[in-house]
Parts: sequence; structure tokens; C-alpha cells
Amino acid sequence: MTKKQKQDNPEFISLEESTSLKKGTRVTFIPGLQAMYAEALKNICYVKKIPLIRVLHPLMGTDKETGQDRQAKLYELTSQTSLPTMFHDEERPRNVWIEQLSLAERIGAEDSPSIIPENFDDKAKMFGLCAIVLGEDGLVWNMRILFDSPLAQKYGYSESASSLAPNKMAEIISLIDKRLESQEAKGSKYLVGNSLSAADIYWATMSMAVLPVPLSIMPKTKQNQGMLMFFESNSKIPKIKEVLSQRLIDHQHYILNTYCETPAILGGDTLNE
Repeated sequence: MTKKQKQDNPEFISLEESTSLKKGTRVTFIPGLQAMYAEALKNICYVKKIPLIRVLHPLMGTDKETGQDRQAKLYELTSQTSLPTMFHDEERPRNVWIEQLSLAERIGAEDSPSIIPENFDDKAKMFGLCAIVLGEDGLVWNMRILFDSPLAQKYGYSESASSLAPNKMAEIISLIDKRLESQEAKGSKYLVGNSLSAADIYWATMSMAVLPVPLSIMPKTKQNQGMLMFFESNSKIPKIKEVLSQRLIDHQHYILNTYCETPAILGGDTLNE
């Protein structure tokens, strides 16, 4: 197998295989799909130079052959079924972004950049920015309830909540843009301080949901083509469209192209477009 084939077809092990391992950092993924939290964690680990073992995240539903819940083992291990789950050595699994980030910062290579500021003022700003993007009622949360779906129902979809979602998303995007403008005036390309932080990585990754990126950053696969179309439609929602700026695009491209693995390696079935 050539290097390119390995990149296009990374190896995924089963959840059962993953739990039998005593060493290594394992993260669950769905091949070919850039599930946003999984993609963000992958980018965090790439910056921290953490070698990842990719694990197949069990899909929802019942196995046709066994009649068993496909996610039963994951729930047994973690008391939840969300994507991604992060395992490291024999430590407890991590499912929440803030715990995954703290673990990545701790186990990252010695020569990797620190992405959690030591200064508590900057640390507060960084975690605050991450929270409004990643946390409950944040950017991604509201994106998931734009339209009714099984996933939207999981995140509290209602007609009233959905009607408010575009305004909330626009407010968050505008806040990020103003933050970048303020930082730019100080001579910084970053959201916090004068160096890369987790806020930059998380925002640049999650912003793909409202700021579609070129295929040189995020390839199209059979599995993610519908998601890419959804992201494109998000960028055209009037309330969101009016707050998208070139500054946001420049920051997104700079962070992803400079610090993250591009084009993203997803596995799955690549579409040549």
C-alpha cells in the first residue's frame, strides 16, 4: 500500500479491539464523515503531535444479524453514545470536549505547542470562546436544531428554539469576528494572546459548518457530501450570511492550513471533484 493509499484509507479498528489495548490514544470516528467534534479533536491531537488509533464508532440502530443494539458496548463503557469517545492507555474514557482537550494538552509531545494558556486571564478568555462554540446553546448546538431531525430532537428541538437558532449563531459569529478584529489591531493573528490556542483550532474546525472550505482542506466523500451541502446552506441563511466576513475566512484558512492536517484524512469513499 502506498503512502497516499494509507492516507486515503486509514486503518480503523473495532471498539472491541480498542478496549483490549492497554496503551495508545484511541478516538472513535465514522469513516468518510467529518463529524465536527471528532474532526476538531483530531485537529487538536494533530497539533499536539499525538499519534491516534482510529476506532470505528458504532452506528445507531439494531444489528440485523444479531438483533442487538449496535451502541450497547459503547454505552456500557461510557454511559453515553455520542461521537467522539477518546481512550488513552488504561485511563477512563473521555467524551466531553473540555476533558478531551485537557488530556491532549497533558499527553502531547514535549515539542508541541501549549494550546491552553498558562495566564489565567487568557485561559478564561480561551475557555469562554470555546464554550460559546462547543457548549450547550452554542454555535454547533444551535446549528443542530435549525431543522427537525433525530439528532435535532436529541438537542432539544422545538419550533420556538429553532426559530431563535439563526440569531444565536449570528451573534456568536459576530462576537468571534469582533474578537479577531481586536486582536488584529494588536498585531495578533490569534483569538487569544499572541500564539495559537485551542480556541483557534476549535473555532476554525467548527466554523466549517457555516463557512464552507475548499476541497484542498476538506475533501468530498460519499459519506460527507450531504453534510457539506448542509453546511453550504447554513452559510446562506440571511442572519448568518450578513455576519460572515473575509476576516473569518482568512483566520479559518490560516489555522487549518498552517497547523492542521490538510487535506483532512477521513477514510471512506473519496469523490473526485
